[in-house]
Amino acid sequence: MQAFLVNNLHVKLGERMRLWSIHPKYLDTKGLLAVWREGLLAKKVLEGKTEGYKNHPQLERFKKSKDPIAYINAYLYEILLEAKGRGYNFNESKIQKVKIDSKLTVTDKQVAYEFQHLLNKLKLRNKEKYEEIKSVEKVDAHPLFIIIAGEIEPWEKL
Repeated sequence: MQAFLVNNLHVKLGERMRLWSIHPKYLDTKGLLAVWREGLLAKKVLEGKTEGYKNHPQLERFKKSKDPIAYINAYLYEILLEAKGRGYNFNESKIQKVKIDSKLTVTDKQVAYEFQHLLNKLKLRNKEKYEEIKSVEKVDAHPLFIIIAGEIEPWEKL
């Protein structure tokens, strides 16, 4: 398995990262579909409707929120909006529209790590999307998150 270097950390290509902290506008079609599916699975886990994935490390930030199910619904709603904007027809009935009082935090180094991870994926699977976003200087977070200074998140599998 091929690896790449990010902030002096070796990361293997092919590892999954589906609950992106970066804005869904950066995802290609495959990534957008994958984050929708993974988000729906995360929602089932948080609702206690499945036995698997209970300890998925990327669920930690939702579990630590004051209302994990509301936050995962808000996360998925933004994915839905991105999909609609691209003309895709995701099943809206799978989520609840909720109003969130405050955003979750994500560190600047986590956002940078994820963006580099995505670029490496796109370089292999979608050169057009790669070319479109490779020169982005200021990476936007998913609208559910506010970026704060800090290291790569401890739940990240490196």
